[in-house]
Amino acid sequence: MHNVLVTGGSRGIGLSIARRLAGAGYDVIAVARRESDELRAAIAEFSASSAGIHFRACDLSAVDAIPAFVKSVRDEFGPLYGLVNNAGIGTEGLLATMHNTEIEGLVRLNVLAPMILTKYVVRHMMAAGEGRIVNISSIIASTGYNGLSVYGATKAAANGFTRSLAREVGKVGITVNAIAPGFIATELTQSMDDEQQRRIAGRSALRRLPETDDVAAMVEYLLGEGGRNVTGTVLTVDAGNTA
Repeated sequence: MHNVLVTGGSRGIGLSIARRLAGAGYDVIAVARRESDELRAAIAEFSASSAGIHFRACDLSAVDAIPAFVKSVRDEFGPLYGLVNNAGIGTEGLLATMHNTEIEGLVRLNVLAPMILTKYVVRHMMAAGEGRIVNISSIIASTGYNGLSVYGATKAAANGFTRSLAREVGKVGITVNAIAPGFIATELTQSMDDEQQRRIAGRSALRRLPETDDVAAMVEYLLGEGGRNVTGTVLTVDAGNTA
């Protein structure tokens, strides 16, 4: 039974990943600041099966608390085979008018927190000689988008982190990859009206928006046998938006 830590696991992409991995037989520890009704329902759904979803609260932006949190998860569940760095905020804002505290908050949660969390998890993976790390990035890291300069910068950081870390830990049997979703019908696109969503879908080769489960399926692939020789890469799931 492999344990997988999924951050931002209470809704959206993170919850889809948690459900998908639990369905594939992994034991999932979903991390978020608080448990959502949807996550509670997912936990109940898998309560009878051998694999399951467990919720553990942690505000990852409080980076000083991360070492103790990782230790408590390991003490309770045992070795972590997988880490999915999905927690993040997609604050929109024109750089010229964004508050400095907002910029700092974005960088703290989207860049600093996953790096520090990965540091404490990967140490144990290195000792075990196996592990899979998946960072959730975005196509915005490479395409750019009006009003998302700081967000785009944090996701570009995730891509750079992925490539170099893959080099560092590959020799001890750990893979590190990123997934770059396009615009997905979740929190980030809720602020867009139907017309905007239709326009973005119209620009995609497949004329639609990808769904959260498409990202979850890619995570399952990377954690499974099929992903054993895939590392240091950014996989795009955007229905052909950047094709």
